Amino acid sequence: MDQQPRVVLLDLKLPKVDGLEVLKQIKEDARTKTIPVVILTSSKEERDLVSSYRLGVNSYIQKPVDFDQFRDTVKQLGLYWLVVNQAPVPDPLLQESLHR
Repeated sequence: MDQQPRVVLLDLKLPKVDGLEVLKQIKEDARTKTIPVVILTSSKEERDLVSSYRLGVNSYIQKPVDFDQFRDTVKQLGLYWLVVNQAPVPDPLLQESLHR
């Protein structure tokens, strides 16, 4: 994976796979575990919220949301994630072993 996303917006209610399973896979993979993940879901289940944070989600947003407010928030957070946030330095040995 040459180009990684800067942030992942993930719904828990996906048509073919459970969103929590996707989150788990993202956070277990050394190549993607540091990518911030935001859950954006209509789920009102407390267990989904708790499970998401246990699996390493960075934020959990329950739909419906006011679109204008959400857009403004994403713009502000985008500046943080893309400009201010310091991402971890890739480990050259890990990168080499992943490309074998």
